Amino acid sequence: MSRPVFLFGPLSDISASREIIGTGSVGQSVVLSDHTLCVTGPDVLPCLVASPGANVSGIVVFPDHDSLLKLERFHNLFGAIAGQVVLQTHGQESVVQSFFLPSDKAPHDVEAAPVWTPEQRQIMGMASLEVLHLVANYPLDALKARWPMGLAHAASRRRACAEPAPALQRNAWTPEDVALAQGKRPYAWYFSVAEDDLRFRKFDGEFSAEVKRAGFVMCDAVTVLPYDPTRDVVMVIEQFRYGPWLRGARNPWLLEPVAGRVDPFESPEDCALRETQEEAQITLQKDCLLPVGHVYPSPGAITEFLYQYVALAELPAGSEGVSGLESEAEDIRSHIVSFDELMNLIQSGEVTNGPLVQSAYWLALNRERLRANALVQGRG
Repeated sequence: MSRPVFLFGPLSDISASREIIGTGSVGQSVVLSDHTLCVTGPDVLPCLVASPGANVSGIVVFPDHDSLLKLERFHNLFGAIAGQVVLQTHGQESVVQSFFLPSDKAPHDVEAAPVWTPEQRQIMGMASLEVLHLVANYPLDALKARWPMGLAHAASRRRACAEPAPALQRNAWTPEDVALAQGKRPYAWYFSVAEDDLRFRKFDGEFSAEVKRAGFVMCDAVTVLPYDPTRDVVMVIEQFRYGPWLRGARNPWLLEPVAGRVDPFESPEDCALRETQEEAQITLQKDCLLPVGHVYPSPGAITEFLYQYVALAELPAGSEGVSGLESEAEDIRSHIVSFDELMNLIQSGEVTNGPLVQSAYWLALNRERLRANALVQGRG
């Protein structure tokens, strides 16, 4: 017989998933007395700690043996170990398994349980399912490296499901027009690789033969090209890029717009403001962001989706410099160049970064309007 397990937090929202219970079953919602939830760091799942008078809502599940082992190993990622709790239901006591922080890791002063928004709970649940799918085949250090990107990928998937999908020219296909036969993750660390056997709907209405596809699993990102319409200059950054180096480029330092990955619980706009401050030391407001286009840069092989912006900013002479986060081993040099110089750099082939080329051509189409607006505002 399956051993009962008390799940709490975002895991209780996805308790019926096969990654949680396998061939087991789901029981009833319950409240655990004299306990609360705490976390050992930002953006991690909670663990139980004793706290007299506090209550934790959750659900009892009956996972099969393999799924129970996955749950135990999954909670080990966040410093928790398996233990027993006593539930009171309808006046009767029952002993079930759950997951605790050891006494030497639990905080001395337990604060109120974390409160997540429905969006955050959904993102954490989706990321949990991904990592639970991996726990049997990867070491803990790989899973720990994957967790933050799993959160970011989950947030990206959530945005993808919520965003409109106009079909004025293309067919109005949906994910139901793809039949997944088998999915694997042959590589997982900070990034991961998906390998799926699937069939897809053809234009004659029939499904294709089964095909194998592989893709690099990334998350959404932003690019920002700061532009000063008064001086008619832009700021671009220069940094070492692993991709060109891996390809064998003679110079793997690229000229680019500001760019960065969207964190799990921030919007693309907030990410654009944060990255511009970190990489270019420029403070922007959201109303300065002008959308260039939201695109898949290489949809045949990677999941990355780019939110691209031109940002109106003051770029005085001498505001270039070297910056970047030490925690991310960034070494970023900024350059201020005129619009004409930027276009010459593109024509010469020195600029090979796709988002910078696209943003520059967008600016070429809109530059005169932006300069005229700036002139009117300056007179006002």
